[in-house]
Amino acid sequence: MDLLNDKVGYLYRKFLLSSFGSAFITSVYGLVDMIMIGQYHGPDGSAAMAVISPVWNIVYSFGLLTGIGGSVLYAVARGADGNKKRADGYFTASVIYGGVISAVLWLLLFFLEDPLLRLFGADDLLLPLCRRYLRAPLLTVPVYVFTGILSAFLRNDSDPGLATASVIIGGVFNVFGDYFFVFTLDMGIEGAGIATALGASISVLIMLLHFVRKKNTLHFTLPAAPLRAAAEISASGFSSFIVDVAMGVMTMLFNLQVMKHLGSDALAIYGVIVTVSTFVQCCAYGVGQAAQPIISQNYGAGLHERTRTALRYSIITCAVLGVLWTALPEAFPNVIIRLFMTPTESVLAAAPRIVRIYSISFLLLPFNVYSTYYFQATMKTRTSMAVSIARGIVISGALILALPAVAGGDAVWFAMPITEALVAAYAALRMIRPARTAH
Repeated sequence: MDLLNDKVGYLYRKFLLSSFGSAFITSVYGLVDMIMIGQYHGPDGSAAMAVISPVWNIVYSFGLLTGIGGSVLYAVARGADGNKKRADGYFTASVIYGGVISAVLWLLLFFLEDPLLRLFGADDLLLPLCRRYLRAPLLTVPVYVFTGILSAFLRNDSDPGLATASVIIGGVFNVFGDYFFVFTLDMGIEGAGIATALGASISVLIMLLHFVRKKNTLHFTLPAAPLRAAAEISASGFSSFIVDVAMGVMTMLFNLQVMKHLGSDALAIYGVIVTVSTFVQCCAYGVGQAAQPIISQNYGAGLHERTRTALRYSIITCAVLGVLWTALPEAFPNVIIRLFMTPTESVLAAAPRIVRIYSISFLLLPFNVYSTYYFQATMKTRTSMAVSIARGIVISGALILALPAVAGGDAVWFAMPITEALVAAYAALRMIRPARTAH
């Protein structure tokens, strides 16, 4: 594939199929875990998964920081001046940086497991369930970081198919492994953790096959200034990092506010919502990851019309995803709840209103998440950062804390629809302004 000369539509469809498949299957990990655990443990299992979710949002976010940050710089270097040595330096720095981060995360999660789980909303009832799930995944923390690094660089090295295949195989294993460990071996939530850890490990091992294939052009070349390269990677990937970290922060704030004002039934419902939201977000990742190599290289080469064409394709895809993922929960709220758990009557009574209010946010969520990839790919890191921080921490956090205090506990569900609308307006304005200036 020639990213600078092949038709943009052809390239976008090719990359979208691959990246969307990868993002889809990655999100299946969480979906399958929630379904199996909810069916086995009921609402308590769903509530426990809502507590655990921020942990993995944060771990995955570091994979995005180093993977997306490094691969964008890699692609721009190759597109701008074809400097392969400089490009490989970014690849090497990303791998080293990811290894250091993995070691730090490993130690923090090992020694601070209980305080972190309580911070994310676990009470005395949920804490044992959370611990049981995390036993196996805590042993494989680096796997989750390197999933993000390797998949990003494989896409930028013209091997998106292997990245997709690896995630699909790991995901299929996770699905069948979940059932086997949870139900056949009667291990419950602990079995789901084992299946998830093994599935992710299989994915990474398959991705490593890229480095023995003839099409591999990635080589380990130590950059002249490793610390400077790490700083550049951090700046480039920060917005992607914040998207996932923010998901964890938002989930934590929601957990605390929901338990304070509405109780465990509402938290169980939120556990389902956040799983669906993560799935929608992963779909948006797929769009961003499909467009990023095309946009980065063409932007680096000064081919701005091709960049704008890729942007148009991406926005159309985000619009379709937004409508689809808003319509389904609006139409079938309790069907979704029953899919993810064995609900009590009180859960079924409360779910429709909660699900329908929150799911309005899914209309604009894909566009907002995609916009961070677009601004990264066009080296507008400040704008990308502004979108990520506003969406993930500043606006959303303020509304999650303020709305229940002002309008009662139920008002917390309006926090994300309002946040997504405000952020989308800002992101669209920042996309339109350069286009007007160019003309």
